[in-house]
Amino acid sequence: MMIKGLFETHLYVEDLDRSIEFYTEIIGLEQCHYDERRAAFFWIGEAKQQMLGIWEKPKSEIDIRHFAFECEAEWIINESIDWLKERNLPFRNFLRDGTERPMVFAWTPAISIYFDDPDGHSLEFIGVLDGTPRPKGGVISYEDWLSLEKKESKD
Repeated sequence: MMIKGLFETHLYVEDLDRSIEFYTEIIGLEQCHYDERRAAFFWIGEAKQQMLGIWEKPKSEIDIRHFAFECEAEWIINESIDWLKERNLPFRNFLRDGTERPMVFAWTPAISIYFDDPDGHSLEFIGVLDGTPRPKGGVISYEDWLSLEKKESKD
């Protein structure tokens, strides 16, 4: 196949300086370029592999977007919540159980937690889990995912 992955994605932001600070100081991305057209670019992961571009626009021209940062599943399970709390970043899951924990998309399977950037763009940490995809499993807790895995391995 000709397509090997997603190299870059771009967002519009209201305040470029505020967003540069967020993506470098809070999230920890490496800024690789600044453009006088009021744009900044960041490497995601290894340099020259994946890139995020942010462009300053008036608030009225900003559409809210979503994208996910690929992370190690173990980091999401064991450290992501503390990492987000240390940075005062409110986060959410789709479990609707009032908990502060990552969730599992059973159809992938992947573990995930959501948060927002200063402009309200929906960001996600996601890590692919070992195991069998379960398209009918929905969105479940990691503990429920482990129970499904354990049950299936016995059958």
